[in-house]
Amino acid sequence: MKIVRHDIGPRFSEMTAVHLGQAKLLYLSGQVAENTSLDITGQTREILMFIDRLLEKEGADKTAIVSARIFLASVGDYAAMNSVWDDWVPQGHTPSRTTVGAKLIRPEYKIEIEIQAIVNQPANTSANT
Repeated sequence: MKIVRHDIGPRFSEMTAVHLGQAKLLYLSGQVAENTSLDITGQTREILMFIDRLLEKEGADKTAIVSARIFLASVGDYAAMNSVWDDWVPQGHTPSRTTVGAKLIRPEYKIEIEIQAIVNQPANTSANT
């Protein structure tokens, strides 16, 4: 087993990859928008772009996502968030998902998304990538 941390900060890493032989488990910290002036659809798009970039660091894409947790500052944003999510998630690869209304750490954040994914590596690929 090998653990690889990406974008390490003083309190948390943006993503932790656990290499287990021919599989990798990917744990993405809750992602929030950098541009907090965006509305819910803009913040959701920005976060999903961040998720795509993090997954790519471990050779994964959104089809590898097995679970998502979405925290909305306003449950009234559910439909608008879903319109962006539905365009982003590949048909046939929808992960399990929980969506909750929550008071986020900063009032400017409208949404936070946490992801878990798994990647199977081909047998001839080293787990040290």
